[in-house]
Amino acid sequence: MAITNFGGEEVIYSYEESRIIIVPVPYDATSTYLKGAENGPAAILEASPALEFYDVETGTEAHKKGIFTLPPIVTGPDPAELTEEVYRTVSDIFAGNRFPVVIGGNHTVSVGAFRAAAEAFSGLTILQLDAHSDLRPFYEGSQLNHACAAARAKEYAPVVQLGIRSMAAEELPFVDPERIFYAHELWSDKSLYKKALGLLTDNVYITIDLDVFDPSIMPSTGTPEPGGPDYRELMVFLREVISKRNVVGFDVVELCPSAASRTPDFVAARIIYQLLSYRFSG
Repeated sequence: MAITNFGGEEVIYSYEESRIIIVPVPYDATSTYLKGAENGPAAILEASPALEFYDVETGTEAHKKGIFTLPPIVTGPDPAELTEEVYRTVSDIFAGNRFPVVIGGNHTVSVGAFRAAAEAFSGLTILQLDAHSDLRPFYEGSQLNHACAAARAKEYAPVVQLGIRSMAAEELPFVDPERIFYAHELWSDKSLYKKALGLLTDNVYITIDLDVFDPSIMPSTGTPEPGGPDYRELMVFLREVISKRNVVGFDVVELCPSAASRTPDFVAARIIYQLLSYRFSG
């Protein structure tokens, strides 16, 4: 039987008693290389019951804040329709004073959440962890292609980009050199993480494209790129962000599950629960 809620039988809460709302968005229509990200949310949910729900790092059980998983957002291939539905759903979550976790699907699914977060919280910064800059104004005839995610994000709030190691020349005019942190620079100068943190405003929405991680630990993405940071390095940074800023929500996107290995599915579920443990440990 397919798992339909994050955590399976160990994590059963009603919407009313839940502080954390999981939003699965199985959308992949705008992907441009490997297909399969529409299967990402289901793979993460399937892996999630294998988690231990006591977190040894924070000494907490974040699920006790209540985690409720909404039915998947399913639309046709039109990215505008998909974006609008995500926007409405996440806006309702914010209106109910709850914490959204959007699970993709490719990076297009994040755009509606960016808009909802920017409308709900003044002075917002969007923190993008990604191998790709995603700054194309249009790609393959659409401004809502997954390769345009950061370009759309910048229309709603300032963006800090971290882990970047791939872009097209036509994106260079849209790069803010003070707000982009390339993977090769982070590898040689760890103080850049502190600089990135310093650029974040009080309210932060985090968007994580799983290809930000080196493919040695996260091979199951639609556009894997070598040379990325490892798990511990990024989680130390994210814990610092969450401890020093008001993180209002986050998304985890671009898992492209492979039958060859289910390990990346579990790693993605672990990332989600670890961030929730950081966010709700105090």
